[in-house]
Amino acid sequence: MSTERLPKSRVVPAVHGSRRASGDPGYMVELAGVLGQAYGLGGLIELYGRFMTGDGLVDALMRHVIWRSVVRRCGSGLQVGSGAEFKHPETFEIGNGVFIGAQAYIQGRHDGRCVIGDNVWIGPQAYLDARDLILEDYVGWGPGAKVLGSSHTGTPVDVPIILTDLEIKPVRVCAWADIGTNATILPGVTIGKGALVGAGAVVVRDVEPCAVVAGVPAKFLHWRADAAVPTKS
Repeated sequence: MSTERLPKSRVVPAVHGSRRASGDPGYMVELAGVLGQAYGLGGLIELYGRFMTGDGLVDALMRHVIWRSVVRRCGSGLQVGSGAEFKHPETFEIGNGVFIGAQAYIQGRHDGRCVIGDNVWIGPQAYLDARDLILEDYVGWGPGAKVLGSSHTGTPVDVPIILTDLEIKPVRVCAWADIGTNATILPGVTIGKGALVGAGAVVVRDVEPCAVVAGVPAKFLHWRADAAVPTKS
């Protein structure tokens, strides 16, 4: 067995969000409009299946164009990875420079609202219950991380829990926050601006701005090194 020491860590410049997103080419915008008129929402969702899993240039282009066609609002520079899926995309509002990783799944609801701000990065295999969800600008969402937006009431007790009513609670992730790999955010939680949620954490209550939390359930560890500690009034 080798006893060589591992090399020291490296710090390199961030890539995502560091460049200002330029407007999408006119042909992409025009194609999205033509497809929207020709196919309608249902037809576009069916068409999406043809290009959902490919890694080629045409597949990536068509994923972008179809997402642009089906969502309520879409900014420029959207990137959609292979296998990314959606439900009720007509309720989504997507900002500029958004990245959606491979096999991510965003589940909306016909009467819900999902807002994804500018320069949000959503990692591969993420799951977003987007029935009442806001991700503000520059949010990082780690691979495999999940947000749940509802739970069954569990009453009355004389019927199966899955047959009881759903209570949908809003989830808010404020600007600059970062959600670690495989973390889970539970219904009704607000993650404060610039907060950091550790990998694998299960967040059951609100997180203060610039706080670092981790664990199951997630607990406060410390404030970010350069943060001004909030004062209670």
